[in-house]
Amino acid sequence: MSEALAEQAADQAAEQTAPPADPPSEGSRGGEPSYIEAPTADAAVKGRIKVADEVVEKVAALAALEVPGVADLGGDLVRAFESVRDRIGIGSRRSNQGVSAQIQDRQVAVSLTIVVEYGHVVMDVASEVKTNVARTVSRMLGMRVTEVNVTVDDVRLPGEGRPAPREAPEDDASSES
Repeated sequence: MSEALAEQAADQAAEQTAPPADPPSEGSRGGEPSYIEAPTADAAVKGRIKVADEVVEKVAALAALEVPGVADLGGDLVRAFESVRDRIGIGSRRSNQGVSAQIQDRQVAVSLTIVVEYGHVVMDVASEVKTNVARTVSRMLGMRVTEVNVTVDDVRLPGEGRPAPREAPEDDASSES
């Protein structure tokens, strides 16, 4: 039995002193994929990453609009202003209207104003908006979401639609020759 233990100890010592196996090269065969090792933490690239508030606002707005029962974003005044802009053809609809975000360090607080579709339970929709916004912002941006404040500003009644954006008028002078 002592001979078996001695052989096992010798095998372990040989494994510890043996050089590590070479990773497969790009031209290796046998169906094994080739790979490149990622740099170690010691070789990290120095620098800073800054995420603008507008990026967080846009991600939060899209996450809120994914929730069933959310008809629109923004309060009455913001929606009225956007409606006027659409009618006179100035600019395009902002996807982050009704959303504000404050970033400090790697933490973010988001405030949203939503319009709920008639027939949906307002508190359930608002709660789902909070959950989806926090999950999406955290996952996509790698930030800790400290709070999500949801204000329900209005209820969209059946038949009330978002005003359709006007199409650019065709040039009548070019059709008359």
